[in-house]
Order: sequence, then structure tokens, then C-alpha cells
Amino acid sequence: MGQMLQCVSPIDGSVFAEREVLSAEAALKSAARARAAQVEWAARPLQERIDLVMAGVAAVGAMNDEIVPELAHMMGRPVRYGGEFGGFNERASHMAEIASDALADIAVGEDETFKRYIKRIPHGVVFVVAPWNYPYMTAINTVAPALIAGNAVVLKHATQTLLVGERMAQAFHASGVPADVFQNVFLSHDVTNDLIAGKAFDFVNFTGSVGGGQAMERAAAGTFTGVGTELGGKDPGYVMEDADLDAAVDTLIDGAMFNSGQCCCGIERIYVHESLYDAFVAKAVEVVKGYKLGNPLDAETTIGPMANVRFADEVRAQIAEAVADGAVPHIETFAEDDGGAYLTPQILTNVTHDMRVMRDESFGPVVGIMKVSSDEEAIGHMNDSEFGLTASLWTRDVDRAARVGDRIETGTVFMNRADYLDPGLCWTGCKNTGRGGGLSVIGYHNLTRPKSYHLKKVTS
Repeated sequence: MGQMLQCVSPIDGSVFAEREVLSAEAALKSAARARAAQVEWAARPLQERIDLVMAGVAAVGAMNDEIVPELAHMMGRPVRYGGEFGGFNERASHMAEIASDALADIAVGEDETFKRYIKRIPHGVVFVVAPWNYPYMTAINTVAPALIAGNAVVLKHATQTLLVGERMAQAFHASGVPADVFQNVFLSHDVTNDLIAGKAFDFVNFTGSVGGGQAMERAAAGTFTGVGTELGGKDPGYVMEDADLDAAVDTLIDGAMFNSGQCCCGIERIYVHESLYDAFVAKAVEVVKGYKLGNPLDAETTIGPMANVRFADEVRAQIAEAVADGAVPHIETFAEDDGGAYLTPQILTNVTHDMRVMRDESFGPVVGIMKVSSDEEAIGHMNDSEFGLTASLWTRDVDRAARVGDRIETGTVFMNRADYLDPGLCWTGCKNTGRGGGLSVIGYHNLTRPKSYHLKKVTS
């Protein structure tokens, strides 16, 4: 038996699932099958591809009663939240709805002499490397539009959510998507690197750590294979003096703590105007004190364990370092905090940007709150980060939010909301958050290439 991948459940540290990785030879054959099958798939009518993909999406939904507890076992999200099918379906449905227009030929002009237009051509084989924190929604962001556009897809899912790719492949195959057109694979890092370097894929989409994204780009160097990445984040919230205070507290703290803080666009630092600061902190502390940490299979649990002990260890280290440097913690250790994956959610004040908890990605249930006196000060703090995924602005003034948003180095500007992915907008980032863009019309453009036609007519 070869190398095994193991999903260790954060509930109790037991091995929940394990799978053997493909050998280098088997992985190459898998990619070759995808390439061969893609030609016939791309030749099918667009509406047929849309219908098959959406049937696969519905089949995933039919599994939801099994999927929800499975996710709790694999990555710790409480069952009370019902899984990811709502967002999974919303994103796929939107991409299906806009496909005809997004993939339509671009007419440049036609007269008696010439016909000119630009077509959108599928890349060929798209390699999707998906993360564990929202394993269904992050995967479908690329899987659905890539298949609809006429690509074959090879999906490699995170070890922490080992069974997700199998579930998706099972559902899509049962719905009529050919097995070689959409494949789930288990790969080692070395084989993954060799496949990319060997040009087995025509486009790579990676969601994960900055180090993982750098590894993907290094593997693809010199191959001219496109690489799209969504990497780390340190997303800020800014509460202006005219904000709806209760709504800001409820949304920003939920954005910081939901899924045990393990959200790509989770709120990791909050800046509050001095006139609202004390009230904001007091209300935020009361919200977090009301959480119930516990086994995610328990319907009463509102915050489960982090997906892995090592993730919780990093958050504990950031908190401890900050407190040692003068930060003030506001939440006493919960009785259920076991020093392992079960971690007390924490609010910190008296924080500065010299502390790692305000600079490095935490990806856990902790948020630092700072007082500011002006937009200028808040903008400076928000931009003082190596990351740029989303920023959440709280004000009653749309024009002010737009002006502030124009000056923030970020991929998405939210006003009076946070931690949401609108499939009609491009999901993108800047700086160390990565490059590229998913969903929206731009998502289709990134999953295809332009091909120009300049056709001269015979006139005599």
C-alpha cells in the first residue's frame, strides 16, 4: 500500500477517513483521460452542459442529511448550521444563469468584406485544489463554471475534508457528467508538483495558504499554465460614527467567530470610531460570552472545535503574545476549552499593529478591536496589511463608503455587511491574498481563453 492521506476528526482526534494517494503513473493517466474526454464534452451544446452540472448540484443537495454530520466530523462545524448547500446552490445557479451571455461571441463587426468576432474557448483541463474551511462552496466556485464553459475538471480536495470530492464526483456522475470529465483525485504534494510542471493541466485554481499558492506558482513556472489563487486574509471592519451600532456588532462579531473563525473573508480586525468604541466593545463581549463551545454534533453547540489542533495552537500563540505585549482579553476561558482543538473565542483590546494578532492571518475565533478618530486613520490601519480580500464599512452614507472603499487595498468592499460572497461579483484579492478572480462574468473569462476570428469574404 502506498502513501495514505488521513482526515483526523477535531471532535475527538480519531481518524475519520483515509485514502491512498495515486501513484505518479496513475495520476498521469487520470489527467490524460480528462484531456481526451474534454474534447467531446466541449462539443456538447452549452445548455446540455448547464443542465448536467445543475443536476449534479441538485444531487449534492439530496445528500445534505449525510453531508452535514460528515462535515462536523471532518472539520468541526456545528450541525445546527445545516451545511453549505444554500451557498453551493446559489453560486452554481448564478453561473448557470449568466453562462449564455458570459460565453457568447463578442461581435466586433461585419460588412460586405469582413466578419470579425472573438470566441471564448475552454482552456482544456482545469485543476482545482480546494480548501477545507468551506469545502463545498469553495470547490463549486470553479467546478461549476469550468464544466459549463466546456473544460474537464480534476479536483484535489484538502486532506481535512477528504470525502468532499468523492461526494461531488458521485453526485455529478450519477447525474450524467462523464466520469473522465469530472474526476476527484488523491495526490501527494510531489505528484501534484510534477503534474503541474509537466503541463498535465491547462489552468490551475488554488485556494489555500500563501505558501501553498507560492508552491503552485513555482511548479507552473515556465509552463505558461495559468494559475489563479485565493490565499490568506486579514479582513478589516470599520465602524464609522453614524453606523447602526447593533447591526455592526452582530454582523462583524459573527463574521469574526462563525465557523470558529475559519473563513476566507472572516473579520480579523475591527476599527471603531472613538464615539462608539466603548459601546461596541461592551456589546461584542456580551455576544461572545453567549456562545456555547462544544461537540459540533450537539444541536446546542454554537461554536465547534477548530479543524485541527495545530490551527488552534497558532491562534493561542497569537493571543498569548498579544497579551504579553499589553493586549487586554475580554473572554474568560470557557470550561469546554481543552487546550487542543476546542478553543475559547476571544476579543482583544489595547492591540497594536506591532502584534502578530493584528498582522498575521489568525484564521480562528479571535479579533482585535482598535479605536480610531477619523477615516484617514482607519484607512491607514486597514491598508497596513500584506493581505487584501474584503473590507467591511459601517455607515449610513453610501457615498462616503464608496470614497473610503476607493482608497482601501482590497478585493471587495462591503457596506453594512460582511463575510458573504455574491456570485454576481468577482471574487478576487490583491497583495498576498493572490491574483485572479472567480465567479461573475470575469470568472468565465478566467476559465476560458479568447480566440479571434478575422474572416475575409470572397466578393467576386
